[in-house]
Amino acid sequence: QVQLVESGGGLVQPGGSLRLSCAASGSIRSIYLMGWYRQAPGKQRELVAAITSYGSRNYTDSVKGRFTISIDNTKNTVYLQMVSLKPEDTAVYYCNLQGSTRLGAALDIWGQGTLVTVSS
Repeated sequence: QVQLVESGGGLVQPGGSLRLSCAASGSIRSIYLMGWYRQAPGKQRELVAAITSYGSRNYTDSVKGRFTISIDNTKNTVYLQMVSLKPEDTAVYYCNLQGSTRLGAALDIWGQGTLVTVSS
């Protein structure tokens, strides 16, 4: 069984910073891609940023220059450093992992979500 545990959400003022973490544990053989998605009230879930195990990154346009995704392959952990936060960044942020288990099964799993609220 593989689990994702997210942390780092909270309330922050506009212009502030937060760092989200997502740690994967369990029977993991390989991680191909880890990403952060977000879902605001009344909106669809959207990709925020993703990173491959080799370090190739992708960002949605609205966070480019403000958010940085990174991965620690030794800890199976992905981070999302968020600066210059805006009220429109308010959402539940979800971590996603794509990879394979030690038995060779495909993995495409989600974390439980962590709430980020940007408000004065």
